Amino acid sequence: MTRTLPVFALLAILPLAACGAGDRLSNVGRTPAMSAIKNPTTDPNYVPVSMPMPNPTAEIRQANSLWQSGARSFLKDQRATKVGDIVSVTVSIDDKAQVKNETQRSRNNTETAGLTNFLGLEAQIPKALNKAANPASLINGASKSSNDGTGQIDRNEKITLKVAAAVIQTLPNGNLVIHGKQEVRVNFEVRELELAGVIRPEDIANDNTISYEKIAEARISYGGRGQLSDAQQPRYGQQIFDILFPF
Repeated sequence: MTRTLPVFALLAILPLAACGAGDRLSNVGRTPAMSAIKNPTTDPNYVPVSMPMPNPTAEIRQANSLWQSGARSFLKDQRATKVGDIVSVTVSIDDKAQVKNETQRSRNNTETAGLTNFLGLEAQIPKALNKAANPASLINGASKSSNDGTGQIDRNEKITLKVAAAVIQTLPNGNLVIHGKQEVRVNFEVRELELAGVIRPEDIANDNTISYEKIAEARISYGGRGQLSDAQQPRYGQQIFDILFPF
């Protein structure tokens, strides 16, 4: 039984490893393929955004006025306002975090029990147990434990770039749902940037740009795929071993 368990575990891992290895073997000597440009709303995992909306208000029309309500100049507003329009998003993340924890715990217990006098019955204890039994010291136990744990996190991440996002949905209160994806291939490595969220038209600057911190429900993903990313990823066997190994 003990010999068959590793065999079954190996058979369960082989299909996963073969699938990933097959994809990598088919791309030997080739640059990573870039994904096609497509409508994000046609993705099977796409879910329209639904958020709490304020009560509708009556629109006030200003007759005989050259100023359009909500406009920032007499010229045509070039900012994104409807589905299909494009807005430039500035992503500038400078994230630093330092966390250090240390815990120490120590415990020392001692238990002693005896029966020195109990109506003369204590003399019967050596006869019932063994001749070496001492009624004055029947139980003597001791335990000692010590634990010392230390953890430290030192992280420094900095991302500065711009990406164009398309308006894919207009909410009833006028807010815009945007989605953008950017891929850059350098030699055998593809860097991917994808973002999505909800913005207010009022937060869009006159040059049709908006900063990422003004995006509500922001989802920003930055990573890559290719030879460098493959070299940095642990093997399937190592990942499964790290998950299942109890020590």
